[in-house]
This record gives sequence, C-alpha cells and structure tokens, in this order.
Amino acid sequence: MISGLNLSLVEEKRGNHESGGCGIAGSVPRALDTVWDQDQPERSPEHIDFLMDDRRAVFTRHGATKLPTELGEGYAAYIPVVQVDAQNYQVTSRFACSGKDRILDLNIARFAKGRDAVRDMIDLMRIAQKRYGEIHKCTVGK
Repeated sequence: MISGLNLSLVEEKRGNHESGGCGIAGSVPRALDTVWDQDQPERSPEHIDFLMDDRRAVFTRHGATKLPTELGEGYAAYIPVVQVDAQNYQVTSRFACSGKDRILDLNIARFAKGRDAVRDMIDLMRIAQKRYGEIHKCTVGK
C-alpha cells in the first residue's frame, strides 16, 4: 500500500475532457488528486508553455527529480506547503497524446513509511499517462 491509509475512499470527478480533475475523497488531506489540461483551440498556443514554465520554476526551487524522458518533460518533488489539507508529494508531466500537448499533475498526501516516494511518483505518473490515453482515446508519446 503506497499511502499507508486504511479507510474507505470515494472517487470525485470535476471538469471536462479538456481540463479537469479527479481525486480520492474521504481523508484530509485528500489521499490523491489528479489534474489534467490540454491544448484547446480557444486558447493561445503558448498556454501550455505558460503552465509548464510555472511548474518548472516551482519544482526546480524544491530540488525536483526529472522524470524519465519517455514520460515527457516532468518533475517529482516533495513541496513543503504548510496547510492542513496539503498534498506535499507532487509530480507533473507535459507530454504529447495524439498530437496535442497535455499536462498531467498528481498530488499525493503521503507515502507509507519506508517507501521511495520519488520512485512511486514516477511509477504512478507512468500508470496515469497510460490510463489517460485509454480514457481520452489518444496515443501517449505521439
């Protein structure tokens, strides 16, 4: 068990196909949140660049580990946010899926003692991208 939580959890969804998120409710802080965004015709072509520039600055400031190149441009880090519902373990990735730029963020509240959180975040991002491609009917990495 990655989180060490031993309680009943409920999925929550918000947003739409282009921009949204889902998470696991039932704990404070929430055990896991997933947020996605993609290029959209009504947005500037630089919108995804802007979002990724912001993430890159934050993750770099906190000594992030770069994700393997097959996951696109991305970072994993512990970001010490001080609030009761903080999800301090965060991983972000910008990747292509059927020709569109996508950004996928995973925000995780905690990892069980003894786990390698960075390795787990990278593995979770790999799973999340694969699932994203299946749900959104796009080919990850293309």
